[in-house]
Amino acid sequence: MTPAVRCTDLRHSFGDTVAVDGLDLEIAPGEVFGLLGPNGAGKTTTLRMITTLLPAPPGTVEVLGLDVARQRTAVRRLIGYVPQQLSADGTLTGRENVALFARLYDLPRRTRAGQVAAALDAVDLGEVADRQAKTFSGGMLRRLELAQALVSAPRLLILDEPTVGLDPVARESVWDRIEAVRAATGMTVLVTTHAMQEADEHCERVALMHRGRVRAVGSPAELKGALGPDAALDDVFRHYTGDALTGDSENGGMRDVRAARRTARRVG
Repeated sequence: MTPAVRCTDLRHSFGDTVAVDGLDLEIAPGEVFGLLGPNGAGKTTTLRMITTLLPAPPGTVEVLGLDVARQRTAVRRLIGYVPQQLSADGTLTGRENVALFARLYDLPRRTRAGQVAAALDAVDLGEVADRQAKTFSGGMLRRLELAQALVSAPRLLILDEPTVGLDPVARESVWDRIEAVRAATGMTVLVTTHAMQEADEHCERVALMHRGRVRAVGSPAELKGALGPDAALDDVFRHYTGDALTGDSENGGMRDVRAARRTARRVG
């Protein structure tokens, strides 16, 4: 079976700073895979190469059998991406935001409105779709961004810290929608997160990344079990990285989401 994602000896540097250092990774079709690690581990850089936003050497990254370096346009048609940066425009309505992404994905005009409505319904925003996004709570904004990524019916959904800044209830709301869409479509989900409970509950496998390299891969249960019967995923994180976890604020709304994501971008 062709992997959803395969990285082979993947490397990337920013000047003299090595961000990704010989990374090997394989993700099976249909699984929820978590990429974990401290700030600066290289997670976001890895995602940006997988999504074609940063150059990757030929032969080092494949998405569903397509070489990211050689078949960039074809790869982009297969993925949906929710970045750390806030991608919703607060002056537009929820429907207008998703419709903009539908046009960017070049969806057929005759089916575009229906696909936009279906994406909004999938994240439970259909009833508020004609409100301006700036009136949405933090959890609603995350679900709106999810709708933007889902409007093209991607086979691979990539989420970079999708619940940063959300309270536990809003986090679960976002994950409920992700799981519902995945169950209906069989898409693969690749997510980065600092929330270990989130990774433990929702990821079938995780990779611990530190200083540009993958240090351990396995199911949360396997990785915890290797440390002892009472180990938590937080303990696994510290064991392989030597770092403490980064906490999130629990504020809601567009201003708080922007602030949380600006901080996340600055520190990696």
